[in-house]
Amino acid sequence: MKKYLSTLVFILLSIATSFTYAANASESQQETNKQNVIEFYDKAINQKDFAAASKYLGEKYTQHNPTAADGAEGLKAFIQYLRDNFPETHSDIVRVFAEGDYVILHVHSVREPGTRGRAIFDLFKLENGKIVEHWDAVQDIPEKSANDNGMF
Repeated sequence: MKKYLSTLVFILLSIATSFTYAANASESQQETNKQNVIEFYDKAINQKDFAAASKYLGEKYTQHNPTAADGAEGLKAFIQYLRDNFPETHSDIVRVFAEGDYVILHVHSVREPGTRGRAIFDLFKLENGKIVEHWDAVQDIPEKSANDNGMF
């Protein structure tokens, strides 16, 4: 009976240790994913540097924004569009959330200095620390709001 109990305790401790290790590894990967997305966003949107941003992309990049072309070449074209039409655009990341392989950014984007800008939620899917998919929702910041809560 003692041997059975000892074996059972050993198995349970092994399982608990495995779960703790997996949880820590998952949290570590989520932090890495968050950092990769933040760096990607800064390189792509603020610095408008496709070469620097592209190192954060996976082999395939699926774009869900209906106004942007799919793939890495679509991102490259979008960055060039920003450079040509909104060279002073700047986006400030207000909040970052991560869950599993997904990272969400809550962003205040100002394409032209002196304007109110837009509130954006960007959702990125990552695989092995690389960005493979993107969705977003964009809302202009109105002059007047029905409440005093603000968008950030």
